[in-house]
Amino acid sequence: MRAAVIYENGGPDVLRYEDVPDPQCPDGCVLIDVEAISIEGGDLLHRAGSPPPSVPHIVGYLAAGTIAEVGAGVENRAVGDRVVALNSDGSHAAKRVVPAITTWPIPDPLDTAHAACIPVAFGTAQECLFTAGNLQAGQTALIHAGAGGVGMAAIQLAKQAGATVLSTASSDEKLERLREFGLDHGINYARENFVERTMDLTDGRGAEVVLDSVGGQNLVDSIGALAYRGTLVSVGLAGRAGSNVEARALWEKNNALRGVFLGGVLLSEFPRVHGMIGDLVERVAGGELRVVIDRTFPLSQAAAAHEYIETRQAFGRVVMEP
Repeated sequence: MRAAVIYENGGPDVLRYEDVPDPQCPDGCVLIDVEAISIEGGDLLHRAGSPPPSVPHIVGYLAAGTIAEVGAGVENRAVGDRVVALNSDGSHAAKRVVPAITTWPIPDPLDTAHAACIPVAFGTAQECLFTAGNLQAGQTALIHAGAGGVGMAAIQLAKQAGATVLSTASSDEKLERLREFGLDHGINYARENFVERTMDLTDGRGAEVVLDSVGGQNLVDSIGALAYRGTLVSVGLAGRAGSNVEARALWEKNNALRGVFLGGVLLSEFPRVHGMIGDLVERVAGGELRVVIDRTFPLSQAAAAHEYIETRQAFGRVVMEP
C-alpha cells in the first residue's frame, strides 16, 4: 500500500510518500480501506518532535473508510461497514488496522470525509467545555482559535448549551464566518486585547469558561479574562508547552486551571468517552452540528497538507484522501 511516512522528526518536508507493506489484522482488530484522513494537531506534533518508534513510521490519529477484514473475536463490526477509527498512529495510509473498539459506525447520511473529522475535535471540545469547565446555560465561554477544529466545534456546542460565546481569531473575515456557527462576539487578537475586550463584553464580569488551545503567553493572559470562580481549560500538547502560570494569579477570583487530553480520558474512562463520541457522530449526521472542511489534499501531498495547516490559513478542517 501507499503511505506518508517519516524516518526522522522535522518540518513537513520529512514526510515521504512510499510503498510500505500492507498491515496484518490481528485478533480484536479491523482492517480498514481508508477513504479520508483528518489531520490533527497531534499529527503535526508527532511528525515534528516525537521520535518514531521504528522506521518507516506512519503518523496520524484519525481516518475513516470501509472495513475490509475483521479479526477473530470481533462481534460488532463486519466487512463492508463504514467506520471512523482513532488510534495513536497509522492514519496517513491507504489501509489501516486498529482495535475494533476504537471505531465508530458512520451513519448513512454522513459522508466519510466529514466523519473522519469528528472524534478528536468534537470529543475534545465536549470534554473541555462540560467535563472540565462545567459550562452552564446563561454563562459566557471564551474560545481561543475559533476557526480551528476544536474551536469551531466548541463554538457550536457552547451555543447549543445556552451559553454566550466569545471567540478569538486572526481576522475579521474568520470571525464573521463563525457567526453562523453560534458566535456572539468575535475578538480579532491581531488588533484587540482579548482580556480587555472580554471584560468589556461581559460588563466587567469575565468568562466563566476560557478554552485555550494556544498555550504560551496566551494561556497566562487568559487568567485575566476569567470570571469569579471561572475555569481556564488548557488543551493539547501545544497548550501545555512554554506556559509559566503563577498559582497566585488564580487566587484572587478563586479560579481553576484544568488540563484536557482526550487520549488520557479514553484510557481512563473509555466506556463514557466512547459513547460520548458516538453521540457526537450522530449529532453531526443529523445536522445538529457541522463539520467544515477547508481543503482536501491527496495523500501523496501530505507534506503540503501539513504545511498548509501550519500557516494557519485554514478555516475548519484539512483532509487527505489516498
